[in-house]
Amino acid sequence: MARVFNFSAGPSMLPESVLSRAAAEMLDYNGSGQSVMEMSHRSKVYEEIIFGAQSLFREVMGIPENYKVLFLQGGASLQFAGIPLNLLNGSGKADYVITGQFANKAYQEARKYGEIKLVASSKAQAFSVIPPLDPADFTPDADYFYICHNNTIFGTKWSQLPQTGNVPLVADISSSFLSEPLDVSRFGLLFGGAQKNIAPAGLTVVIVREDLIGAARPDTPTVIDYKAVAENESMYNTPPCWSIYICRLVLEWIKQLGGLEAVKQRNDYKAKLLYDYLDSSAMFRNPVVPEFRSIMNVTFVAGNEELNAAFVKEAAAAGFVNLKGHRSVGGMRASIYNAMPVEGVEALVEFMRAFEAKNS
Repeated sequence: MARVFNFSAGPSMLPESVLSRAAAEMLDYNGSGQSVMEMSHRSKVYEEIIFGAQSLFREVMGIPENYKVLFLQGGASLQFAGIPLNLLNGSGKADYVITGQFANKAYQEARKYGEIKLVASSKAQAFSVIPPLDPADFTPDADYFYICHNNTIFGTKWSQLPQTGNVPLVADISSSFLSEPLDVSRFGLLFGGAQKNIAPAGLTVVIVREDLIGAARPDTPTVIDYKAVAENESMYNTPPCWSIYICRLVLEWIKQLGGLEAVKQRNDYKAKLLYDYLDSSAMFRNPVVPEFRSIMNVTFVAGNEELNAAFVKEAAAAGFVNLKGHRSVGGMRASIYNAMPVEGVEALVEFMRAFEAKNS
């Protein structure tokens, strides 16, 4: 069986060992005589899966005891409303930094629910940087301060977290989830869709400090009220059972690799391979200021639209798929999430060298 190197930004590739195990257990999970996709989420056998996944999250990420790990649905995009509905409950104010399309979507959604301040934006720089922040611009009594930790479309990442004092820092970590160690205690809330580094699409993970739970707006739908979700152990309604099962297998895979420190070393190495080539190339160029480069999503262009299109077409024919950039920016993007093997990046760089030599 021939498998391609899949550079999709999401849904993205999963570890082959995880896929193989899921295939082996498809008809009979752990001797239960049934598939995870057909078992009751109220059964003892499924409780072992979902509680095991939550426990592994705590272990792998080093999540403090005063945080809840919640499994929800609706994608990260539903949390653009869920966060203000749950947290915008004191001053009714929040600060947002716009560093790309998803941060902007979150900002626009939050404006429906309170007094939302745009603290900074890198739109004028085509989102090629994380904008400088002046703490004097922060809202002292804000209910929270919001960032998107890694920007999937533009390939940028926060190199240093903002210092927000007593104001809870909230971060969308959809495309950097489990890619490196993260000090959870620096945040009031972390969240992300699973379809990049964790599991198939359908699962959203929210990690929230307990003191931020329990004061949702009265009109908050129960399915996204963190208090209701926590009290019902992420099973207020039927959870995305299969995605949570795969999530647990992925977390076990990360432990086998040596944990998040080992994962980060591997990801740093892959990113350096690609960025080093881009920086030495006469044809390809990465538009991001080096200090803010993502190690998960590497964007690049080949000089003109004709060359970009030719590269994407020839790469796909050679087994390097989903390299076309987001429709809003064009060019190319290689998403090199945890499951992308080093060999995939090495092979891509060699293909790019050959393409450049042929078209110079």
